[in-house]
Amino acid sequence: MLWLVSDPARLPDPRPAASRLPRGAGVLARGATPEVLAGLRALARSRGLTLLVAGDGRAALAAGAGLHLPERRGSAGLLPFLLARRAGFPGALLSLACHGGAAAAARVRWLRPDLVLLSPLFPTA
Repeated sequence: MLWLVSDPARLPDPRPAASRLPRGAGVLARGATPEVLAGLRALARSRGLTLLVAGDGRAALAAGAGLHLPERRGSAGLLPFLLARRAGFPGALLSLACHGGAAAAARVRWLRPDLVLLSPLFPTA
């Protein structure tokens, strides 16, 4: 699956790039404003894209999106998201960042996400 990963510094508004993604691709919105998330929600629905919101379970639920949990940072609203997910909330996909190590593997086993995004252990440019 093809993923577009936004970033508040490098790609604060991923909507133009997301509008060029093929059907079935995904957008991981990191640090997006409520306005950008609303636009991404509409775009994802109209273009058949998967939308994940990074680190904020309440924002993910409000956007009708999945939640991406970064490995090295806590996530606001995790419990409400997990409860909604358990109750069958549509679109409540869960993804985790995994950079390696026993703690990351244990977190994957404990939370049982729909997908895991593997990335380098060391910083890259």
